[in-house]
Amino acid sequence: MSKTITILGIESSCDDTAAAVIQNGKILANVVANQQVHQLYGGVVPELASRAHQQNIIPVVDQALKKANIKKEELDAVAFTRGPGLMGSLLVGTSFAKAFSMGLNIPLIEVNHMQGHILAHFIEDANNGKHPSFPFLCLTVSGGHTQIVLIKDHFDMAVLGETIDDAAGEAFDKAAKILNLPYPGGPLIDKYAKEGDPKAFQFSKPQIPDLNFSFSGLKTNFMNFINNECAKDPEFKEKNIENICASIQSTIIDILMAKLKKAVAQTGINQIAIAGGVSANSGLRQTLLNYEKEHGWQVYIPKFEYCTDNAAMIAVTGYYKYLKNDFATQSTAPSARYAI
Repeated sequence: MSKTITILGIESSCDDTAAAVIQNGKILANVVANQQVHQLYGGVVPELASRAHQQNIIPVVDQALKKANIKKEELDAVAFTRGPGLMGSLLVGTSFAKAFSMGLNIPLIEVNHMQGHILAHFIEDANNGKHPSFPFLCLTVSGGHTQIVLIKDHFDMAVLGETIDDAAGEAFDKAAKILNLPYPGGPLIDKYAKEGDPKAFQFSKPQIPDLNFSFSGLKTNFMNFINNECAKDPEFKEKNIENICASIQSTIIDILMAKLKKAVAQTGINQIAIAGGVSANSGLRQTLLNYEKEHGWQVYIPKFEYCTDNAAMIAVTGYYKYLKNDFATQSTAPSARYAI
């Protein structure tokens, strides 16, 4: 009988403090503490985020272990997000994980946050028991990243294209801020878009070579459009909120899908996965399902709880690293910029 491997995963890259327990690929607990304080400022304040992590991390880990019905002495390793992310936030998770592993005398496993998002597809219940086989393409879209990644193995990944400036999630958040929607604005744009006409307004789609992305021009174009329309009618935003949200969301999705289609044509790979916070967007999820029917793609869309920042993805990556005896040392330091 094979050994039972139980791993604690810790995620603290931005403003969510999360802990999860995985046992041989099955998630037993996945706990996330959100930080409400940032809503007052319309975005994440790094210093406040790190302080909130310090308050949340012990209760969150304690809750995860209790929910999993696992004693800390039963853990085989602790996995944590080393980066990329906010340095202050990463320091809290890294310091806790190092102390925890030293205190229990168990291995320490460092995880790349973006790799974690991709490997969330290998959580047992991530996608109704289905997961992509190698090789596959993954569109990773979040507030800080937009990439098309070729995955040949759990830890053999190559970035084929990425944003040269701003990320798709940042474009959603900026658009929401311009529309005076409260933070986080991405889910609200998604909500209003369901009631609007995606062809009501036209926005710029940058022509970037190869498989790279750019969203800074779109953000500027959107801001100028709203300012010009509001100069003519101060109530323009309120009167047209559904159509504006549907149009900007459709534009961002079109930009993403054009590059993804190009990547499929270039590689001949039609197994497509999505990952990262923006993969929770219902418009993007539906568009991918439409492409699955139209183009014969095999599409893998994780459950919502594994799209946004969570520790289950860190735990499952830690599990696969544990199988390879890929352990970190106590000298490991967090890295705000940490490439796949």
